[in-house]
Amino acid sequence: MPRGRTIAISATVAVVLAAAGAGGAYYVLHTRGTPQETAARFASAWSRGDLTAMKAELAAPAPGFDAAYAELTKNLAVAKVAVRDVRAAPAKDDRATASFTATATVKNVGDWTYRGALKLVVKDRHWKVDWSPAAVHPALDGTNHLALKTSWPQRAAITGADGSRIDGGDVGGSVQQLVGFLDKAGDEDVEKLGTAYKKGDAVGRGGLQEAFQKRLAGTPSTEIQVVGGKDRKTLHTVEGSSGEDLRTSLDLKVQTAAADAVRDLDKPASLVAVRPSTGEILAVVNNKGGFNRALDGKYAPGSTFKTITAAGLLAEGLTPSSRVTCPKEAVVGGLKIRNSDHEAFGSLSFLDSYAHSCNTTFAPLAASKLGAAKLYDLATDMGFNQPLRIGVPATAGSMPKATSDADLAAESFGQGRITASPLVMASVAAAVADGSWRPPTLVPSLKQKAAPRKLPEKTVTGLRSMMRAVVTKGTAHSAGLPSGTAGKTGTAEFGTGPELDSHAWFIGYRGDLAFAVVVEAGGGGGDVAAPVAAHFLKGLS
Repeated sequence: MPRGRTIAISATVAVVLAAAGAGGAYYVLHTRGTPQETAARFASAWSRGDLTAMKAELAAPAPGFDAAYAELTKNLAVAKVAVRDVRAAPAKDDRATASFTATATVKNVGDWTYRGALKLVVKDRHWKVDWSPAAVHPALDGTNHLALKTSWPQRAAITGADGSRIDGGDVGGSVQQLVGFLDKAGDEDVEKLGTAYKKGDAVGRGGLQEAFQKRLAGTPSTEIQVVGGKDRKTLHTVEGSSGEDLRTSLDLKVQTAAADAVRDLDKPASLVAVRPSTGEILAVVNNKGGFNRALDGKYAPGSTFKTITAAGLLAEGLTPSSRVTCPKEAVVGGLKIRNSDHEAFGSLSFLDSYAHSCNTTFAPLAASKLGAAKLYDLATDMGFNQPLRIGVPATAGSMPKATSDADLAAESFGQGRITASPLVMASVAAAVADGSWRPPTLVPSLKQKAAPRKLPEKTVTGLRSMMRAVVTKGTAHSAGLPSGTAGKTGTAEFGTGPELDSHAWFIGYRGDLAFAVVVEAGGGGGDVAAPVAAHFLKGLS
């Protein structure tokens, strides 16, 4: 081959090799991605709370990584962190810095926004985060910690309807039962309420103090601090807010009269008073401590429930003057029924059968004229099976739909499976007084779950005359009740065996005041509970 040809080929090969060498150097030295992309991925993972994805962006393993981010989640109870405005400065010597804005949502405190920075470095041809605790917050260096310091405002007051405080130690036991008391927060309270609370802080226990803890306590002034040894530096302060007073509907005059009426009874007794025109609870008393039977008692209401059965029969066409019978005994669906003390009154008016509390009148009439569905609906219209939202726990009245004529007969005079508290029965009396059942409440500002239920005017008129007759000539005529009182006695048997004890009941109203009294195992409603009501009403005059 000619020499010139050889030289040309060699030159070409040299050029190709030089080009290949340059391309190889480019491949070996080129860094993948940018500082901005790496910082953005890290910030996005942080916002999602994805620690695994964050660690994938690190230049080297970081043993204190999880603990550093727990400074936010555990120490400060941060629910979430939103990281935005990530901006990387131009790189220099394989290093860069990206600034960011973090907003941490601190439970029970609010949002804390701060500026931070991420250091980045080239590692294995990729931009990575050169992590240190300062990446969480610039003040952290691995030897210090984030902490909250809280200062609580003075706790707000719980008041009666007139604005006077009822949360002091000078109120009666029944009021204290409603109000609850203050206690020192424990671990469970902190877990429930959040880290704005520390062990030992004041928290409500029971009653209104617990139900309205956050409203009464307000929010503390909170400092987010960095703490190292004895050194403390405040990074951010959130100003707190004062608690809001809680006004109840309790009328202390009515409450005192109710307490005086039951105080000296040997057996457990309760009295609840309600304002019919609004549903506001004016008094709640129990003569013995512990269980709040006035709100949570589950008693058979006995013949006080005849008020509901009578409402149904009046709606079906009976009038107070309609003639009915009250034999000594009756049988409905195989159930033998008798009257108290085996009384019998023969033929009499519907008003008189109610006034004398004739079981043998009401049970057959309920079976023939009402039926299970109608009685159930009437009971619901007058307060049974309704959700109660009074401000503290209270047990709803329960009236299951009868499944047989015998079951219906028992329910017609308040036995069977029906249960009610004095609060529920006071609201029944209030419904007659006002013409509408209204959901009872101890805290008027609460929004109710149940709506008022208007009763037919003709039914209300008949019930009022019949309840007055109970006092003027019926089972409560000798109880000494003041003029203008209307009501219904109840003697509710309970237990098993041939000889049954009875709870003594009386429900009624006078003007814009309705009430219910129960005396556990007290015996006859007319002999025991009605005189308690008389004592109560006279104490108001």
